[in-house]
Amino acid sequence: MKISDITKFKHLAQDKISRTANPAIVRNSTILFKTIQELQKKEQEVKKNSNVDFYEYGRGGSQTTIALQRFIAEIELAYSTFLTSTGFGAVALAIMSICRPGDEILVTDAVYGPTRMITSKFLKSFKIKTDFYNPSDLKTLESKLTKKTKMIFVENPGSNTFEFQDLSKILKFAKKKNIVTAIDNTWGTPFFIKPIKLGFDMSISSGTKYFSGHSDVMLGSLSVNKKVYERVKFCSKLLGYRASPDDAYLVLRGLRTLDIRLKKHEEITKKIINFLKGEKKIKEILYPYKKGTPNYENWKKYYSGATGLFSVFIYSKNQNSVFKFINSLKLFGIGQSWGGFESLVLYQSNNIDRKYKKYIKKNHHIVRFHIGLEDPSDLIADLKQAIKKIK
Repeated sequence: MKISDITKFKHLAQDKISRTANPAIVRNSTILFKTIQELQKKEQEVKKNSNVDFYEYGRGGSQTTIALQRFIAEIELAYSTFLTSTGFGAVALAIMSICRPGDEILVTDAVYGPTRMITSKFLKSFKIKTDFYNPSDLKTLESKLTKKTKMIFVENPGSNTFEFQDLSKILKFAKKKNIVTAIDNTWGTPFFIKPIKLGFDMSISSGTKYFSGHSDVMLGSLSVNKKVYERVKFCSKLLGYRASPDDAYLVLRGLRTLDIRLKKHEEITKKIINFLKGEKKIKEILYPYKKGTPNYENWKKYYSGATGLFSVFIYSKNQNSVFKFINSLKLFGIGQSWGGFESLVLYQSNNIDRKYKKYIKKNHHIVRFHIGLEDPSDLIADLKQAIKKIK
């Protein structure tokens, strides 16, 4: 019987042996075998098969991490899923699995800061060339493709500035030249978009964010198709990537309510956006709400919903007054990360590094919001009183 993702979230990863709704937390390092022949047989099984019930050594994972891998792979419609101890670990695993000395990698200019760092600086020492394309002008991507290009790395929407790209065009360029494609899909999650089904080779999610949903765990997932599976499997095992079974359990528990939480985040965020649209001190809202704009059309084309993360441009000649605005918010925590139950705010103008577009103009400030699950009327009242601080 074919069932929806909503139902899958509730029924996947049930423990059929113990008959519990959730799998047990299994912590392991040494795995015991009755005979040396049994150990050798398991080693060969692990080498040949991606779908094992346990590994020959704890570095491969435990029954708890396996349950989460299968859960995410099912939701991603992926051949297999690999887990890492942080979201960025999944980014690093994707890149290190594919790129080798002499290769080139093309990266969206609106990429997460650490991803920019690993591609533009770290890979350089391995003689891997990185170039950036304009997410708002994909001709810049097509023109930079060479025989040496081995990977196109996409983040959609863009980090902090939220550009939505025409993903099918990127995939078309890549397939012509047999280039591996990876997408950081943390914002959209596989509930709102299925990158592997769309044609991407790799789909990355920071489980720290919406998968967990409770701001108390670090984890990353890299879901892949069959084409790149062996390369990622080799790199993952060799470099010792692994997620804690305790963290895997917390993410599994969070995934049970992902659909409900995301819909509520979207509902509340739309109310916040509608309020901010009427505020003169908010110059622009970086969220797919304006019909007819490229961002809206590219979002609508590929996504079935929107989440709670967005930025705004504030125009002010007084930076301190923008800081006062942020500091005066009582219901928005000032802190890194997002995707949890609580609303957050950050001043991001100092964290924008771009090649193609100067987002930060004089007296323009980028403030990023994550809208949590509080009463929207309380959030609006809080924003209303704090906006008065902007001069």
